[in-house]
Formats: sequence, C-alpha cells, structure tokens
Amino acid sequence: MDEKITTNSDEEWRKALSPEQYRVLREHGTERPGSSPLNKEKRSGTFTCAGCGQPLFESGMKFESGTGWPSFSAPAEAENVRTAEDDSHLMRRTEVLCATCDAHLGHVFDDGPQPTGLRYCMNSAALNLTKK
Repeated sequence: MDEKITTNSDEEWRKALSPEQYRVLREHGTERPGSSPLNKEKRSGTFTCAGCGQPLFESGMKFESGTGWPSFSAPAEAENVRTAEDDSHLMRRTEVLCATCDAHLGHVFDDGPQPTGLRYCMNSAALNLTKK
C-alpha cells in the first residue's frame, strides 16, 4: 500500500469495519486494559492495520509490557506509521496512526525496552495478525 487512503467516506468506513474497529480506528477510541485478544498472542507473523492492511509491526518486536495492551518496541517500517500530539483526556501523549489510512492505532511511550526504549501500546481492534 503506497498511497494514503483518503477517499473513504465515513459511511464506507462504517461498512468496512466492525463497530469496535470503527470506534478505535476512526473515533480514536481505546480498548479496556486486558480486553485485547492480541495481548497474549505469541504466534510469529506481521501485525497489519485493520483498516487498510498496511504492515505495521513484526511479532519479534512484541513484548509483554504488563499494561494490558499489545506492545511493540518499534514498527516494522518507520514510514508505515506516523505520530501526532494527543492532548485528550487532560493528558499529553503521542498518538500513533497508520501512515496509509490515518487510522488511530494507539500511543507510543518512552518507557519500553532497549534498544529503542519505546513502547508502542496498540489497540488490538486496530490490528490483524498475518501468520508466517
């Protein structure tokens, strides 16, 4: 997926996504901690955007953060994600979005493991796993 998907209407997104995926990806929602079915996922593969299929994270970069959400130390390819400042909920955070379809994926924090020191804390509704 080389081009940004900007032509989908709200109605098209609602038809393409489950209600929970729509809430997370298009309305910047967050799953309850511990509710993510991908949190304990151990199979090898690539985690892709549930909105457009863009490869986002490799299973080898996934780690147990103890936060209740799937966490990764780095994206598969830096250009596949973008970040934006998020000042919602009276907090300042760095939001992570799909660079292709602008879907909200989660947030990135600077308390992850080395070598990156980053924790990409993702919503499982934003991800699909393509097994190797």
